[in-house]
Amino acid sequence: MHEKPVIQMLPDQVINKIAAGEVVERPASVMKELFENSLDAGATQVDVEIIQGGRQLIAITDNGCGMVRDQALLSIERHATSKIRSEADIENIHTMGFRGEALAAISSVSRFTLITRPEEELAGTEIQIAGGKFLGCDDIGCPVGTRIEIRNLFFNVPARRKFLRAEQTELSHIRQLFLVMALAHPEIGMSLKVDERVAYNLPASGKMEDRISELYNHGFFEQLVPIDYSDTDYRITGYAGLPQTGRKDRQDQYIFVNHRPASAPVVYHALNEAYHSLIARGRYPAVFLFIEMAPSLVDVNVHPTKQEVRFRHPNQLRDAVVAALAKAMGFLGEETGTSNFEPPPSQEQIPSDGERIALPTPPPVRPRFESQKQMDEILVRPELVANRKIDTPKADEARTAPTGAPATEPREARNTDRPAAAPAAKPQSPWGWCRIVGQLGGNYVVLETEDGYVLMEPRAAHERVLFEKFMHAVHEHAVPKQGLLAPETIDLLPSDAMTVRNNMDTLQELGFGVSEFGGDTFIVDALPVYVQNEPAETLLVEIVREIEKAGKKRGARELVQAKIAQAACQTAVRSKDQLSDREIEKLVSDLAKTEMPYTSPRGRPTLIYTSFTELDRKFSRE
Repeated sequence: MHEKPVIQMLPDQVINKIAAGEVVERPASVMKELFENSLDAGATQVDVEIIQGGRQLIAITDNGCGMVRDQALLSIERHATSKIRSEADIENIHTMGFRGEALAAISSVSRFTLITRPEEELAGTEIQIAGGKFLGCDDIGCPVGTRIEIRNLFFNVPARRKFLRAEQTELSHIRQLFLVMALAHPEIGMSLKVDERVAYNLPASGKMEDRISELYNHGFFEQLVPIDYSDTDYRITGYAGLPQTGRKDRQDQYIFVNHRPASAPVVYHALNEAYHSLIARGRYPAVFLFIEMAPSLVDVNVHPTKQEVRFRHPNQLRDAVVAALAKAMGFLGEETGTSNFEPPPSQEQIPSDGERIALPTPPPVRPRFESQKQMDEILVRPELVANRKIDTPKADEARTAPTGAPATEPREARNTDRPAAAPAAKPQSPWGWCRIVGQLGGNYVVLETEDGYVLMEPRAAHERVLFEKFMHAVHEHAVPKQGLLAPETIDLLPSDAMTVRNNMDTLQELGFGVSEFGGDTFIVDALPVYVQNEPAETLLVEIVREIEKAGKKRGARELVQAKIAQAACQTAVRSKDQLSDREIEKLVSDLAKTEMPYTSPRGRPTLIYTSFTELDRKFSRE
């Protein structure tokens, strides 16, 4: 018989470890909690030290108000805090932290040292804890402020420690968090030292412009426009990126609610709505958005780590964000509300799957006929317009035809002047013989084949030809490079820089000339020839982020295909281009040699086939 379960109170040490499971996910989580305490202490300078990705040491030193001995001892107790006093205060949070459980949880899974001194005291206080066990409290000489050292994180919880990622991965999370904190508080000086080497040393400027330029570069800042908007409940400031800053993920979109880094789906929806007419679907422009409101209008206590917030009036906030971006980007006239925004000139945007672009279509070019008789002759005898015959590879027994094309025997009466078919080569060829009949409306080419006629869209056909040519180069590991006239120096975010270092061989194989320059800076001196006209920094960042998300081999392959498709779209003939018969002949011949001649890389049809049998049926000749 089973023994009845007995309910009992857990020991404080167990409670703290359970709390640590919520608060302390990885070294970056520890750094976040300690950093927020420094900000709440009124610090104007915060210095961070990291060793071995935070496994060996996470140390944060600030020049905040510090604590007297009794307050320091109380700070390590569970749910002891100076930031709220009553239940009502939970609905009116003005500080970064407020639960009072971070230090207790962190000290239960590490070797913890707290050194602190307020300005009015001559001596400071040092408290040491190891795995939740109190070791001692002593007087110590130290500067005004607080220093907390976290050593050997999870040393007493092996199951948690083994789930930490590689050192470089944990470090990338720390550096990304430092970047977010630096953006949120440009008025505070900050530094980050990694393995005894200074990675960042940011002065307290107070200007977001300076902070963005320091973390990114001034060229990037020049692609941003300022945001300045207010209404009854919200104050929205920051910077919004022009469409060309668009990336394939939201990593360059930063949202701060009352200077707290936050994730808020309603704000992301507002960003999508504001940019939907300016940027291709699936692209996300850079945004640095600071939203200020009364604390009672936002709930920051939704998530244990306070990363996600909830708003009292989400629809009202969404409208405010859209209006702020509209004003910043110039969508609205100053008084009339009419649009006066014109996107900057750029290359044609490439749509995501399922989205099509509208190409500029010139008025149809109609031939001039001096008499009805001449027109009748041309309609009946198309060889008067063009009578080129093109031999293309054809399989004698198995020839793949466009969808819906019936297998019919050639009509001898229509093809008596046809030359002998070329030797069979590729079963994918859509015809063995064809003749250029002419062009329709400046957009389409008419081809006669032995079984019927084909309408070909030159641009889609050219995209397919270029795409397969480039893909062949990739598969053969022979991607041609185009050297840059002047090598570009590119500063990357910590996480992106780590991915570049880890995938340097893959990038070289794809045609990039990339080398390290020190820190998170790289030199790009060559690009794959098929994307040579794209900005090197944007291209490199998108490549590495896609590889990181999808895995090294799969991500590289899929992204290369997408980029080649994009390059093919950008370099293919345009609808407005008038092709000569010789150019059409070359295009038809090249298309017949491709593996998939019937669609472009974006899924658009290249050919529409109509058989003579179908024509006979429509004209009731059967």
